[in-house]
Amino acid sequence: MMAMKSLATTRTGRAVGAALLTLAVNISCAASTLPARWQLNMTPGVTQTARNAYTAHMIVLWVCVVIGIIVFGAMAYAMFKFRKSKGAVAAQWSHNTKAEVIWTVIPILILIVCAWPATGMLIKQADTSNATLTIKVTGYQWKWRYDYLDYEGKPTGVGYMSKLDSESDKTRQLGSGLDPHAVKTGNEATYLLNVDKPLVLPTGAKIRFVITSDDVIHSWWVPALGWKVDANPDIINDAWTLIEQPGTYRGQCAELCGQDHGFMPIVVEAKPKAEFDQWLAAQQAAAAPAAATAAPAPAAPQG
Repeated sequence: MMAMKSLATTRTGRAVGAALLTLAVNISCAASTLPARWQLNMTPGVTQTARNAYTAHMIVLWVCVVIGIIVFGAMAYAMFKFRKSKGAVAAQWSHNTKAEVIWTVIPILILIVCAWPATGMLIKQADTSNATLTIKVTGYQWKWRYDYLDYEGKPTGVGYMSKLDSESDKTRQLGSGLDPHAVKTGNEATYLLNVDKPLVLPTGAKIRFVITSDDVIHSWWVPALGWKVDANPDIINDAWTLIEQPGTYRGQCAELCGQDHGFMPIVVEAKPKAEFDQWLAAQQAAAAPAAATAAPAPAAPQG
């Protein structure tokens, strides 16, 4: 009896341990911003916009699955039930009004059902009003510039360039002899996915992006945020996000922009508002002496 209890306890412990391990792995995969090996589906992301895109994707996916089951099921039934070896004779007709009405009306209704929620999502995605922070994103060959135009209604005077990190840059050179798999940030493989200065953003705040380019067409894309927007010369496109979870989210330029297009990553570092405020204050303090040095000296009075 004791042996049986011990065995049951061991099995229960193993089952609980396995469940906890599975939960930990799922949480880790959910928090990761990079695709996992053998991943087949999208991830929900860390914004409402990303979840809206995921929801729309899943709705259409299951609609397609149901349609596929019905169509291929009907084909299989017809091929085996009415095959020639069983003496079936094909009907001789070339037009059926009822069938054509059915297979025209049903797809239209399906499209309306899919378009209704998608339209509402797109309208919300286009509304960039009432933003707490405005960021100007400018694409260059082959780096990004981020200017913090205003925060809580006040200009910040903070701006900087963001480019491929030095470790990835050294590794990518022909004949470097360096192993791309050795380029890591913590335990995360970040070859060609890391930068020297990430874009730092607050969580829980609506952030407006105004996106443009100084040379050719680029595209600013961070999958975890749920959208991408082209950066066009002499044109301003805008978008917005509200990041709910602190973390590091990686992306890349998604528009072929020249020979180093593949070496133009994006890194967003989302911080809680209090930490972001401290970071921004430090950036402003560091920028103040440089601005004072660059300012021209006042002209001497004439007399």
